[in-house]
Amino acid sequence: MRKRPGRPYPLGATWDGAGVNFALFSENATAVELCMFDGDRETRVPVTERTEGVWHVYMPEARPGLRYGYRVQGPWEPAAGHRFNAAKLLLDPYARAIDGAVRWSDALFGYEVGHADADLAMDGRDSAPSMPKSLVVDTAFTWGADRPLRTPWNETIIYEVHVKGFTARHPGVPKHLRGTYAGFVSPAALAHLRSLGVTAVELMPVHQFVADKHLVERGLTNYWGYNSIGFFAPDIRYAAHHRAAAQVAEFKTMVKILHEEGIEVILDVVYNHTAEGNHLGPTLCFRGLDNAAYYRLMPDDRRHYMDFTGCGNTLNMTHPRTLQLIMDSLRYWIQEMHVDGFRFDLASALARELNDVDRLGSFFDIIHQDPIISQVKLIAEPWDLGAGGYQVGNFPYLWAEWNGIYRDTTRAFWKGDEGQVGSMGHRLTGSSDLYGRGGRRPYASINFVTAHDGFTLNDLVSYNDKHNEANGEENRDGADHNLSWNHGVEGPTDDVKIVELRERQKRNFLATLLLSQGVPMICGGDEMGRTQQGNNNAYCQDNEISWHDWQLDGRRKALLAFTRFLIRLRRHHPVLRRRQFFYGRAIYSDVKDLTWFRPDGREMTEADWQNPHTRCFGLRLAGDAIEEVDERGHRIVDDTLLILINAFWEPLPFVLPAHRSGVRWAPIIDTREALGRLRGQPFKGGQTYDLEPRSVTLFRQDDGNGKPAPASS
Repeated sequence: MRKRPGRPYPLGATWDGAGVNFALFSENATAVELCMFDGDRETRVPVTERTEGVWHVYMPEARPGLRYGYRVQGPWEPAAGHRFNAAKLLLDPYARAIDGAVRWSDALFGYEVGHADADLAMDGRDSAPSMPKSLVVDTAFTWGADRPLRTPWNETIIYEVHVKGFTARHPGVPKHLRGTYAGFVSPAALAHLRSLGVTAVELMPVHQFVADKHLVERGLTNYWGYNSIGFFAPDIRYAAHHRAAAQVAEFKTMVKILHEEGIEVILDVVYNHTAEGNHLGPTLCFRGLDNAAYYRLMPDDRRHYMDFTGCGNTLNMTHPRTLQLIMDSLRYWIQEMHVDGFRFDLASALARELNDVDRLGSFFDIIHQDPIISQVKLIAEPWDLGAGGYQVGNFPYLWAEWNGIYRDTTRAFWKGDEGQVGSMGHRLTGSSDLYGRGGRRPYASINFVTAHDGFTLNDLVSYNDKHNEANGEENRDGADHNLSWNHGVEGPTDDVKIVELRERQKRNFLATLLLSQGVPMICGGDEMGRTQQGNNNAYCQDNEISWHDWQLDGRRKALLAFTRFLIRLRRHHPVLRRRQFFYGRAIYSDVKDLTWFRPDGREMTEADWQNPHTRCFGLRLAGDAIEEVDERGHRIVDDTLLILINAFWEPLPFVLPAHRSGVRWAPIIDTREALGRLRGQPFKGGQTYDLEPRSVTLFRQDDGNGKPAPASS
């Protein structure tokens, strides 16, 4: 077969219209073979050209759709960190698409499984029959007028969702499209996103991933997908069609259609580890290409891996070629796939230069100076499992963070725990204690109450304990919450009242989330009461436990309507999504931009903030004190809003503020109502409003001319 020397750049398989250039990095290899497959027939081509650690060859007869892989020779010296084994077919780490999935067998392991010396004895069996294959892809696609939406951070509302779970049970989506990229943007699915009003979907991992061997053996799978093996390849499982590389075109089409609806696409990406696990894991890609370059190895025992992720290995971000791999992947998804941002799983692991998290590590430096990556939304999961890995509030400028403190405080507050009011005040106003330095803004805080990992909103208020029995680990997996919602001693004992309280608590959480400064993130399905039957670790449940249930009863319909209403309200009121933190003083009038009240109508004192029993308070947001201008340079002015919150289990009368003569307060929301809305005559300042137990109420300062409360229709 004819071949030419080819070029060392770009890495991966690049179709130029006449042939394909193959380029693969391995600095410690001694020989490389390109393996091309026609059905089960394998053709091996020695790759003899090498430039600065990159092996390259040009195949003039190769075409898109070609299935290929590599075999790499080098030392088998596990104690020195080298695990080369040419009997193992390897995926291209730059593959734009991967055909098929791993079919588990002992041949996938570089060592002899069950050998007395564990992973030290090299296994000589051919792994190709059990391996998926890399695909050559023609990247051409008609994007038309598609452009980045660039939705401002302070206007962003995120919907975290699983591509398959969103439509797997949707009766309005054609059966052959359910659970696919194409199904995600089918008319029925789009109608839900459109009516909900979110501005971005945060897709759980869509990089090609591996279903863990131990799960497959138990009849389960890695449903969430946090087990990546292809950082450039959209997962084939979500393709509706089976032609070669269909997943690439279908993913692009999904992005294009979502952009047409004004919805950004954020990818949850897992660059901290790979699916190859620890030293006893399979040899699928990186381990066989150059184990010592791609992975963080123990400095005093290079047979074993440093593990800051809990998944057996950690990618070696201190190696320039590994860092390049991640940067190239990010740029590819932005430039070729048109995505709008990324949420980085266990992002602290990416920042570790040695053992400690380095806030100014190479990873951040390179991203900040990159003219492509620095312009999209960057979200950190600001922790990993290593020492010092919990870094909420410590990521640099340009980054937003999953605010785990917001989640924990909000849950504890609504559960009725003591001593939460001070932290709750910070969470409602953008967490200035975490992000009010270094030029960061309120929108650095990604606020959430629930996410894919943990209870759904329905289950959070319905279960005191997890129920993960279906995972096959005797309910030992998942976090131990022990919520104890106090249904007995300090709450109602009647079953009907308990159900009503649970529904109200859902509304309380949603109202708190969407009335807080910062960027709200809704866990997909929470808006309509999705349950996982108490499973708070459904990572392996690719079934009705995880999938959205679209059969809505009256309560679930009401919750959906309430969520839609809250989102419309937030989008209508700039004072709920400020770009600046509050100052707590008068800006443009005699009224402070933010004022806190206690139930007697007076301003809160330091003693009130320090009182561990404080569970009820109000906050007034001055709409004429927004230090921002619109695109025409005009100062933004909004209505003044009043939020009253009662996390106590008894009703409390609240005296409405009377800061001006004749001030009136028009009711908009009260979570005691099934639909959460209030309509009626405004209340006068100084008048008492009866707050129900565990409830949120929102008022708009009335202008005195009978103007209806915005977004109340």
